[in-house]
Amino acid sequence: MGIALSLCGMLCFAANILLTRYAVVRLPVAAGFFVVLATNILFPAILFALEFTVRKVPYVWNWKAAGLFALGGVVGTFMGRRFLFDAVHLLGPARASVFHSTAPAFALVGAWLLAGERLGLYEIALMFVVWTGLWFTQPRAALVPAKGELPPSVLSRGMIAGLLTVAGFGIGNVFRGLAMRDWDEAVLGTVVASAAALCCQIAATRDWDKIRSQLLAADAKALALYVGCGITTSLGAIFLGLAMNHLEIALVVLIVHTTPVVIFPVSVFLLKNREELNPRTLLGAILVLVGIALLAFR
Repeated sequence: MGIALSLCGMLCFAANILLTRYAVVRLPVAAGFFVVLATNILFPAILFALEFTVRKVPYVWNWKAAGLFALGGVVGTFMGRRFLFDAVHLLGPARASVFHSTAPAFALVGAWLLAGERLGLYEIALMFVVWTGLWFTQPRAALVPAKGELPPSVLSRGMIAGLLTVAGFGIGNVFRGLAMRDWDEAVLGTVVASAAALCCQIAATRDWDKIRSQLLAADAKALALYVGCGITTSLGAIFLGLAMNHLEIALVVLIVHTTPVVIFPVSVFLLKNREELNPRTLLGAILVLVGIALLAFR
């Protein structure tokens, strides 16, 4: 069940990546991010209201767990995504995606230090199998930059932004996992985390006139695409939280970050990017799937 829920979360985040590809062309991320965060609050709030009417377990508020969800929203949703945008701007999307796929490493260390998780040699070995597969699925140009392609100052700033990105995503998910241990409210917890991230985004935004003009000038399709991004990321976060009730935090984060396994065939067969189909990327996809399958059979 933990692996099944993690895979559902992965599919939601993969759908978000595909939607983002088209959304950023129609509306800049600075403005669109507000639409995503607002949807991250409203959509799970509607789900919680529906859940509340049919639930059999009494509802209890937990301040400590709610604070952990809020901390996860600040560290993961706000800081992680914010530094991810910086990494994409400085290094390009291909190299930034390499950093993003290493977030489970930070989740592994964070779950060990903060949640007291101990994985056996079998699980750790399979994690390395999946990481190796994710590495192979990355475009080769992202792994081996051409000499002189990026100035050293830009490369160093991009590396720092990339490391802060994966640290934010990894540790933020650990906070969510800790919250789920004491408060089994994945839907409401997503509302709390997103509200905390929105407050941080509001506090960090300076050029409100530009944001307002971009939102007013955006067409309905652009807004719909960002709303879709908000719905898919909300569902992904909910599935991620539910999966942590059945599986170790580090393993959930690992599976959720295997989005290249979905993005790769969609890019090849639907978007016609045939240059991405080669023995190296195919081997990477196979390693990822084998690693997840062996985790399921443990």
